[in-house]
Amino acid sequence: MLKSIQNRKNRLRAQRKARVRGKVFGTAEMPRLTVFKSNKHFYAQAIDDTTGNTLASVDGRKLGLKSNREDVKKVAQELGKNLASKNIEAVSFDRNGYLYHGVVASFAEALREAGIKF
Repeated sequence: MLKSIQNRKNRLRAQRKARVRGKVFGTAEMPRLTVFKSNKHFYAQAIDDTTGNTLASVDGRKLGLKSNREDVKKVAQELGKNLASKNIEAVSFDRNGYLYHGVVASFAEALREAGIKF
């Protein structure tokens, strides 16, 4: 991919990330759930922004899963179990500048099926 195209994509994602991040804030009762996806792996964590602590996290790489729609559903199930064990029922979803489709959307749907509200 040309450098100019990649630079534009990175700049647009950073703009989306800043716009979403300015509106979403996590507390201990309702943490901010942020996601990160690379071409190979998918990560998610629940963050309490008042103290700056990570309350729960899941790493698709440690689970041996890739970043595709089927595997991120398993990642979401694991995170749902982790959040339920810490008595967290609702989160505010931070898509981290990614568009809400594909892998991110299937992760969110699977997390809702796991009983987490947002």
